[in-house]
Amino acid sequence: MKLENITSKNNEKIKSAAAIRDSASQRRKSGRFFVEGARLCGDAAISGGDILQFFFTEKAKEKFADFYNKIISVAKESYCISEEVSKKLSDTQGPQGMFCVCGAKNKDAHGDKINPHGKYIFLENVQDPSNLGAVARTAEAMGIDGLIVSGGCDIYNPKALRACMGAFFRLNIIECDDVIGFIRSAQKEGVKVYASTPQSTAAKITEADLSGGVVLIVGNEGNGVTPEAMEAADGKVTIPMLGRAESLNASTAAAILIWEMVRCGS
Repeated sequence: MKLENITSKNNEKIKSAAAIRDSASQRRKSGRFFVEGARLCGDAAISGGDILQFFFTEKAKEKFADFYNKIISVAKESYCISEEVSKKLSDTQGPQGMFCVCGAKNKDAHGDKINPHGKYIFLENVQDPSNLGAVARTAEAMGIDGLIVSGGCDIYNPKALRACMGAFFRLNIIECDDVIGFIRSAQKEGVKVYASTPQSTAAKITEADLSGGVVLIVGNEGNGVTPEAMEAADGKVTIPMLGRAESLNASTAAAILIWEMVRCGS
Protein backbone atom coordinates (compact mmCIF):
# COMPACT_ATOMS: atom_id res chain seq x y z
CA MET A 1 0.00 0.00 0.00
CA LYS A 2 1.33 3.42 -0.96
CA LEU A 3 1.75 5.89 1.88
CA GLU A 4 1.69 9.64 1.42
CA ASN A 5 3.95 11.87 3.52
CA ILE A 6 2.48 15.11 4.84
CA THR A 7 4.83 17.76 6.24
CA SER A 8 2.73 20.91 5.89
CA LYS A 9 0.17 22.06 8.43
CA ASN A 10 -1.67 23.73 5.56
CA ASN A 11 -2.30 20.46 3.74
CA GLU A 12 -6.00 20.25 2.85
CA LYS A 13 -6.41 16.81 4.45
CA ILE A 14 -4.93 18.14 7.70
CA LYS A 15 -7.13 21.23 7.70
CA SER A 16 -10.20 19.10 7.03
CA ALA A 17 -9.34 16.70 9.86
CA ALA A 18 -8.80 19.61 12.27
CA ALA A 19 -12.15 21.14 11.27
CA ILE A 20 -13.91 17.83 11.97
CA ARG A 21 -12.15 17.68 15.34
CA ASP A 22 -13.25 21.17 16.34
CA SER A 23 -16.77 21.54 14.94
CA ALA A 24 -19.90 19.53 15.72
CA SER A 25 -21.62 21.06 12.69
CA GLN A 26 -18.71 19.99 10.49
CA ARG A 27 -18.94 16.46 11.93
CA ARG A 28 -22.64 16.31 11.15
CA LYS A 29 -22.18 17.77 7.69
CA SER A 30 -19.35 15.42 6.71
CA GLY A 31 -20.64 12.32 8.51
CA ARG A 32 -17.19 11.93 10.04
CA PHE A 33 -15.56 12.24 13.45
CA PHE A 34 -12.02 12.59 14.75
CA VAL A 35 -10.17 10.22 17.07
CA GLU A 36 -6.82 10.90 18.74
CA GLY A 37 -4.41 8.58 20.53
CA ALA A 38 -2.98 5.12 19.99
CA ARG A 39 -5.46 3.40 22.28
CA LEU A 40 -8.60 5.01 20.84
CA CYS A 41 -7.46 4.59 17.25
CA GLY A 42 -6.62 0.97 18.05
CA ASP A 43 -10.04 0.44 19.62
CA ALA A 44 -11.64 1.82 16.47
CA ALA A 45 -9.72 -0.68 14.35
CA ILE A 46 -10.32 -3.67 16.62
CA SER A 47 -14.03 -2.90 17.00
CA GLY A 48 -14.68 -2.62 13.28
CA GLY A 49 -14.88 1.16 13.09
CA ASP A 50 -14.95 2.73 9.65
CA ILE A 51 -11.47 4.30 9.54
CA LEU A 52 -11.38 6.58 6.55
CA GLN A 53 -8.02 8.27 7.23
CA PHE A 54 -5.11 7.30 9.47
CA PHE A 55 -2.42 9.86 10.34
CA PHE A 56 0.72 8.83 12.24
CA THR A 57 4.27 9.96 12.94
CA GLU A 58 7.32 7.75 12.46
CA LYS A 59 7.92 7.94 16.21
CA ALA A 60 4.36 6.73 16.93
CA LYS A 61 4.71 3.94 14.38
CA GLU A 62 7.68 2.55 16.29
CA LYS A 63 6.39 3.20 19.81
CA PHE A 64 2.90 1.81 19.21
CA ALA A 65 3.73 -0.86 16.67
CA ASP A 66 0.92 -3.23 17.71
CA PHE A 67 -1.72 -0.54 17.36
CA TYR A 68 -0.16 0.72 14.14
CA ASN A 69 -0.36 -2.70 12.50
CA LYS A 70 -4.01 -3.15 13.47
CA ILE A 71 -5.03 0.32 12.29
CA ILE A 72 -3.17 0.45 8.99
CA SER A 73 -4.54 -2.95 8.01
CA VAL A 74 -8.11 -1.57 7.96
CA ALA A 75 -7.65 2.15 7.22
CA LYS A 76 -8.81 3.25 3.77
CA GLU A 77 -6.13 5.95 3.56
CA SER A 78 -2.92 6.30 5.59
CA TYR A 79 -0.53 9.23 5.92
CA CYS A 80 2.84 9.60 7.62
CA ILE A 81 2.96 13.09 9.14
CA SER A 82 5.68 15.26 10.64
CA GLU A 83 5.85 16.10 14.34
CA GLU A 84 4.81 19.65 13.48
CA VAL A 85 1.68 18.41 11.74
CA SER A 86 1.00 16.10 14.68
CA LYS A 87 0.93 19.11 16.98
CA LYS A 88 -1.52 20.80 14.61
CA LEU A 89 -3.87 17.81 14.77
CA SER A 90 -3.58 17.19 18.49
CA ASP A 91 -6.25 18.30 20.93
CA THR A 92 -4.13 17.29 23.94
CA GLN A 93 -0.97 18.60 25.61
CA GLY A 94 0.92 15.35 25.10
CA PRO A 95 0.14 14.08 21.59
CA GLN A 96 0.96 10.44 20.87
CA GLY A 97 1.15 11.00 17.12
CA MET A 98 -1.78 8.83 16.02
CA PHE A 99 -5.06 10.19 14.66
CA CYS A 100 -8.01 8.78 12.72
CA VAL A 101 -10.93 10.25 10.84
CA CYS A 102 -13.81 7.78 11.02
CA GLY A 103 -17.23 7.44 9.45
CA ALA A 104 -20.05 8.26 11.87
CA LYS A 105 -22.46 5.60 13.04
CA ASN A 106 -25.84 5.85 11.35
CA LYS A 107 -28.29 5.03 14.10
CA ASP A 108 -31.60 6.56 15.10
CA ALA A 109 -33.46 5.40 18.19
CA HIS A 110 -36.99 4.15 17.99
CA GLY A 111 -38.64 2.51 20.96
CA ASP A 112 -39.83 -0.38 18.81
CA LYS A 113 -36.31 -1.10 17.57
CA ILE A 114 -34.56 -1.71 20.90
CA ASN A 115 -34.48 -5.05 22.68
CA PRO A 116 -37.80 -5.21 24.59
CA HIS A 117 -36.04 -7.17 27.33
CA GLY A 118 -32.93 -4.96 27.41
CA LYS A 119 -31.55 -2.42 29.84
CA TYR A 120 -30.82 1.11 28.58
CA ILE A 121 -29.67 4.40 30.05
CA PHE A 122 -31.08 7.47 28.29
CA LEU A 123 -29.26 10.82 28.48
CA GLU A 124 -31.55 13.77 27.76
CA ASN A 125 -29.79 17.08 27.05
CA VAL A 126 -26.62 16.22 28.98
CA GLN A 127 -24.20 18.98 28.06
CA ASP A 128 -20.83 18.05 29.56
CA PRO A 129 -18.80 15.80 27.23
CA SER A 130 -16.95 14.38 30.23
CA ASN A 131 -20.27 13.25 31.70
CA LEU A 132 -21.31 11.69 28.40
CA GLY A 133 -18.02 9.84 28.11
CA ALA A 134 -18.10 8.65 31.71
CA VAL A 135 -21.63 7.29 31.34
CA ALA A 136 -20.68 5.45 28.15
CA ARG A 137 -17.70 3.91 29.91
CA THR A 138 -19.84 2.76 32.86
CA ALA A 139 -22.61 1.45 30.61
CA GLU A 140 -20.18 -0.62 28.57
CA ALA A 141 -18.38 -1.91 31.67
CA MET A 142 -21.65 -2.99 33.28
CA GLY A 143 -22.80 -4.74 30.12
CA ILE A 144 -26.16 -3.06 29.60
CA ASP A 145 -27.76 -3.14 26.17
CA GLY A 146 -27.15 0.43 25.15
CA LEU A 147 -26.90 4.15 25.72
CA ILE A 148 -29.47 6.44 24.12
CA VAL A 149 -28.60 10.10 23.67
CA SER A 150 -30.96 12.97 22.87
CA GLY A 151 -29.80 16.57 22.56
CA GLY A 152 -26.99 18.05 24.59
CA CYS A 153 -23.39 17.19 23.86
CA ASP A 154 -22.38 15.79 20.49
CA ILE A 155 -21.55 12.11 20.98
CA TYR A 156 -18.50 12.58 18.75
CA ASN A 157 -17.03 15.40 20.85
CA PRO A 158 -13.30 14.60 21.27
CA LYS A 159 -13.50 15.10 25.05
CA ALA A 160 -16.40 12.65 25.26
CA LEU A 161 -14.51 10.10 23.18
CA ARG A 162 -11.46 10.37 25.42
CA ALA A 163 -13.55 10.13 28.59
CA CYS A 164 -15.27 6.94 27.44
CA MET A 165 -11.89 5.18 27.08
CA GLY A 166 -12.85 3.30 23.92
CA ALA A 167 -16.30 2.25 25.16
CA PHE A 168 -17.82 4.22 22.28
CA PHE A 169 -16.62 1.60 19.82
CA ARG A 170 -17.91 -1.34 21.86
CA LEU A 171 -21.19 0.02 23.20
CA ASN A 172 -24.48 0.31 21.37
CA ILE A 173 -24.90 4.11 21.33
CA ILE A 174 -28.06 5.43 19.69
CA GLU A 175 -29.08 9.00 18.90
CA CYS A 176 -32.70 10.06 19.37
CA ASP A 177 -34.41 13.21 18.08
CA ASP A 178 -37.94 12.50 19.34
CA VAL A 179 -37.85 11.76 23.06
CA ILE A 180 -41.60 11.47 23.57
CA GLY A 181 -42.06 9.37 20.44
CA PHE A 182 -39.33 7.04 21.65
CA ILE A 183 -40.93 6.69 25.09
CA ARG A 184 -44.36 5.96 23.63
CA SER A 185 -43.11 3.32 21.21
CA ALA A 186 -40.92 1.69 23.88
CA GLN A 187 -43.91 1.46 26.20
CA LYS A 188 -45.95 -0.22 23.46
CA GLU A 189 -43.24 -2.89 23.35
CA GLY A 190 -43.66 -3.50 27.09
CA VAL A 191 -40.52 -1.60 28.13
CA LYS A 192 -40.77 0.28 31.42
CA VAL A 193 -39.51 3.87 31.19
CA TYR A 194 -38.48 5.70 34.37
CA ALA A 195 -37.39 9.33 34.70
CA SER A 196 -34.79 10.03 37.37
CA THR A 197 -35.22 12.99 39.68
CA PRO A 198 -33.70 14.25 42.96
CA GLN A 199 -37.21 14.73 44.36
CA SER A 200 -37.61 12.71 47.54
CA THR A 201 -41.28 12.07 46.70
CA ALA A 202 -40.28 9.82 43.79
CA ALA A 203 -39.95 6.07 44.23
CA LYS A 204 -36.57 4.91 45.49
CA ILE A 205 -34.55 3.28 42.74
CA THR A 206 -33.85 0.41 45.14
CA GLU A 207 -37.59 -0.32 45.27
CA ALA A 208 -38.45 0.13 41.57
CA ASP A 209 -39.39 -2.81 39.36
CA LEU A 210 -36.33 -3.19 37.13
CA SER A 211 -37.22 -6.60 35.72
CA GLY A 212 -37.59 -7.06 31.98
CA GLY A 213 -37.03 -4.21 29.56
CA VAL A 214 -36.11 -0.93 31.27
CA VAL A 215 -35.06 2.54 30.14
CA LEU A 216 -33.82 4.97 32.80
CA ILE A 217 -33.68 8.65 31.82
CA VAL A 218 -31.03 11.01 33.22
CA GLY A 219 -31.54 14.69 32.48
CA ASN A 220 -29.58 17.87 31.96
CA GLU A 221 -27.00 18.80 34.60
CA GLY A 222 -28.84 21.95 35.64
CA ASN A 223 -32.48 21.29 34.81
CA GLY A 224 -32.88 17.54 35.02
CA VAL A 225 -35.31 15.53 32.92
CA THR A 226 -37.69 17.71 30.91
CA PRO A 227 -41.27 17.99 32.22
CA GLU A 228 -42.55 16.44 28.98
CA ALA A 229 -40.37 13.34 29.35
CA MET A 230 -41.18 13.16 33.07
CA GLU A 231 -44.89 13.17 32.27
CA ALA A 232 -44.59 10.57 29.50
CA ALA A 233 -42.54 8.14 31.61
CA ASP A 234 -44.14 5.28 33.53
CA GLY A 235 -42.82 6.66 36.79
CA LYS A 236 -40.23 8.74 38.60
CA VAL A 237 -37.30 7.26 40.50
CA THR A 238 -34.79 8.82 42.83
CA ILE A 239 -31.51 7.82 44.44
CA PRO A 240 -31.87 7.95 48.24
CA MET A 241 -29.32 10.32 49.81
CA LEU A 242 -28.59 10.78 53.50
CA GLY A 243 -26.33 13.82 53.17
CA ARG A 244 -27.16 17.46 52.51
CA ALA A 245 -26.43 17.43 48.78
CA GLU A 246 -29.54 18.21 46.75
CA SER A 247 -28.48 16.20 43.72
CA LEU A 248 -25.71 14.13 42.17
CA ASN A 249 -23.49 14.75 39.19
CA ALA A 250 -25.17 13.37 36.04
CA SER A 251 -22.53 10.71 35.41
CA THR A 252 -22.54 9.64 39.06
CA ALA A 253 -26.32 9.35 39.10
CA ALA A 254 -26.25 7.38 35.86
CA ALA A 255 -23.63 4.99 37.27
CA ILE A 256 -25.82 4.22 40.30
CA LEU A 257 -28.90 3.73 38.14
CA ILE A 258 -27.00 1.42 35.80
CA TRP A 259 -25.71 -0.61 38.73
CA GLU A 260 -29.23 -1.03 40.09
CA MET A 261 -30.51 -2.19 36.70
CA VAL A 262 -27.77 -4.78 36.51
CA ARG A 263 -28.06 -5.84 40.15
CA CYS A 264 -31.84 -6.12 40.34
CA GLY A 265 -33.09 -6.53 36.82
CA SER A 266 -33.51 -10.03 35.45
